[in-house]
Amino acid sequence: MEDQFLYEQIAARFEQQVSEGVLSPGDKLPSVRMLSREQGVSLSTAYKVYVELENKGLIEARTRSGYFVRKRYQETRQSLPCQVMLPDTTPVNVDEMIATVFRHIPNEHMIRLSQALPSAELMPVAKLNKSMMESLRKSTSGNGHYEVLQGNIALRRQIAKHSINWGCAIVPDDIVTTHGCMEALIFCLRALTKPGDTVAIDSPTYFGIFNVMLSLDLKVLEIPVHPTDGLDIGYLEQVMETTAIKACLFVPSFNNPTGALLSDTRKQQLVELLRTREIPLIEDDIYGDLYFGRKRPLSCKAFDTEGLVLLCSSVSKSLAPGYRVGWCIPGRFKEEVLRMKRMHTVSSATPTQAAVANFFETGRYDLHLRKLRKMLHMQCLHYTEATANSFPPGTIITAPQGGYVLWIELDAGIDAFSLFRMAMEKDISIAPGQVFSTDGRFSNFIRISFGAPLTTEIRNSIQILGDLVRDYNTMALIQKSP
Repeated sequence: MEDQFLYEQIAARFEQQVSEGVLSPGDKLPSVRMLSREQGVSLSTAYKVYVELENKGLIEARTRSGYFVRKRYQETRQSLPCQVMLPDTTPVNVDEMIATVFRHIPNEHMIRLSQALPSAELMPVAKLNKSMMESLRKSTSGNGHYEVLQGNIALRRQIAKHSINWGCAIVPDDIVTTHGCMEALIFCLRALTKPGDTVAIDSPTYFGIFNVMLSLDLKVLEIPVHPTDGLDIGYLEQVMETTAIKACLFVPSFNNPTGALLSDTRKQQLVELLRTREIPLIEDDIYGDLYFGRKRPLSCKAFDTEGLVLLCSSVSKSLAPGYRVGWCIPGRFKEEVLRMKRMHTVSSATPTQAAVANFFETGRYDLHLRKLRKMLHMQCLHYTEATANSFPPGTIITAPQGGYVLWIELDAGIDAFSLFRMAMEKDISIAPGQVFSTDGRFSNFIRISFGAPLTTEIRNSIQILGDLVRDYNTMALIQKSP
């Protein structure tokens, strides 16, 4: 383990030098023997450093020449502009585009670049099955009984222990389990709002949020998210002077679709801003454990001293989407959230909660997360390079620090939904940018997921997408010509 820590630590330093431009494309790296002497490590450790960097696509070995920094995609490191928006509130209008994207997801022949989910290859199916069997054997009822309203106590204990990684000191009685994160968000919104109220949300944000807002007859106020820095807190503070906001629902860690991370300092600033106005924050932290850096970002809940932050999460993105095991930590609003659960669900599923609790308790979850984060980071780099090499010059790609998705800005003249339809004819599914806002403002953006290893088939699909973008540009030029 010490040897593994050493090579990863040295590789991380090289990666930082590449990302900051200290090492440029084409620069030659020290030989394995030289690296061994310079770093005071064994030859095998030095070799592992370069294997790690090769796997991430950062360097390449040239026969009889050594190791070199690979040609990089400089344009992908640019920051996408933060789109300026007028501070008005509008009823949610869920477009037919969202239904169209969902309609084609079950197609088995489709390359599903639209799904922000882990592929089956990344999931510990055998170990999860083992946890399920162990939890069944331990239960006198075979886990066929109704759970208590607040949820499986073993699971709540494990979540409470895990919360130390978020910077929190949670106890089991603070937690309410749910059927996935979306149900947690719905319970929290129902507990905080009534029809006609205004809720501030990220923009862009996950399109499922719009369906929830529509079903609850809520208005939304979209707050810009910068792809690098995250939520525009200054904009939020400005519009709060003229707009009555009942609650906020944000994804501070690895926003979907931009992958943006709000720094710990700015999370504290956000919590303090909302505290002074007594505005609750529903924190969707579903991607928080999927970070690529050295440590997990803190949650907004870590800075909550008044019980105004309602943290929601699940294992749907990190372990088992089909288990539908989620939870919320609703602070001062716990009794109202429990009332919502009593009215709509009564009890969460016992077998899956017990299995996930066992998976946590045995240490399998932490081990799985370490492997998953490493694979996702590697896949992120591979997909980014494949996209940069396949798409036209000038394409801008985010550099997410965690999560599953790349947010891609295309030429201003491209209509992403038209591109979506063109891709569907090639059995490729992408998420058009229009579905990530209430008014379709991200019309020249697309989102693709790197949740699956980059196979030859997927690489070819990305190349086809790039060709479709070029064809679209060519057609647009022909139509404009006299």
